[in-house]
Amino acid sequence: MNSAPKPFDCEYSPQFAELLHKLGISLAISTYQANKVIVLSAIESDKLIQLPRTFNSPMGMATAKDSLAIATRNEVIVLRNNSGLAKSYPKKPDVYDGLYVPRSRYNTGYVAMHDMMFGEDGLAIIGINTLFSCVCKIDHQYSFTPIWKPPFITELASEDRCHLNGLASENGEIKYVTALGNTNSMQGWRDGKMNGGIVMEYPSGKIIKDGLGMPHSPRIYDGKLYVLNSTQGELIKIDPETGSHEVICQLGGFARGMSRHGDYLFIGVSKLRHNSWAFKDLPIAESSFAGVVAVYLPYGSVVGSFKYQMTVDEIYDVKVLPELKRPSILSPDMDIHQQALSIPGAALWGASDKPKQPTTINN
Repeated sequence: MNSAPKPFDCEYSPQFAELLHKLGISLAISTYQANKVIVLSAIESDKLIQLPRTFNSPMGMATAKDSLAIATRNEVIVLRNNSGLAKSYPKKPDVYDGLYVPRSRYNTGYVAMHDMMFGEDGLAIIGINTLFSCVCKIDHQYSFTPIWKPPFITELASEDRCHLNGLASENGEIKYVTALGNTNSMQGWRDGKMNGGIVMEYPSGKIIKDGLGMPHSPRIYDGKLYVLNSTQGELIKIDPETGSHEVICQLGGFARGMSRHGDYLFIGVSKLRHNSWAFKDLPIAESSFAGVVAVYLPYGSVVGSFKYQMTVDEIYDVKVLPELKRPSILSPDMDIHQQALSIPGAALWGASDKPKQPTTINN
């Protein structure tokens, strides 16, 4: 008799675990619906392990060298990987080869930050501020500093006018952005969300592709523009000159979140909201699931998948953590992160700031 699924129960193809193990990488997955960032690793060629950590509605993430930035409901949190702290982690010494520890927290307020990237210096954070329909800079001076908005957006307002969401960068510069509509009224994109999605050239704002179904996660790989045509569950390649596109493969769910390592793409997929009349007639309505699929880009084929059975229904972002076979991550709600100290040239674990409880002796 099969037992009922437990929280975060999952199933995966043997090829998926084998691929992570062979590549020597791990994945970071953000799920705002479950309030988690999950680190997924292969500890053997046929066995996956996951570490779910609590963050408040995490969505977009960015990586640069040993840094990981996570956009949460009201903050952007920057974590730093330290192998020395990982090796001496008090709870599991000599188990992890990396440990991401919170180092900076920027109070943005609720702005619905989506895709993000680090600047060329590896310090500045640039992101899509969806609520205010702009690209912005995040630092210690302001809640955010607007640096660009689509030409059709007339003013900055907390109205999610076009659901600006994704950015594609090359050599540290933004080249393209995606939005769910060419609209300039409060949540105006919702009326045409099934086929009103657009891709814009940056910074001109020229619309190079329209008619898409809630596009997300534009990326430039080998000089070519790839986009997730989310409601159709498709990975597509767009020709910016002609606006034509080619379907690379079907992904089986609402596609959102994409990262590359070598010839492989790791793409997040989410379950469709089955109680929504807008989604019920889509081709992926019955097959959609929450998880990650691996795509071999030279052939445009799915070569493995990881699927949640419980807890996780929606995924926003997926990031490859290169050269880390089994990293861990500490979230701000874990007291032990306050003891993780790093200084130039050294890493050490400090004492807990909690007072020790007096010992009681029973006579």
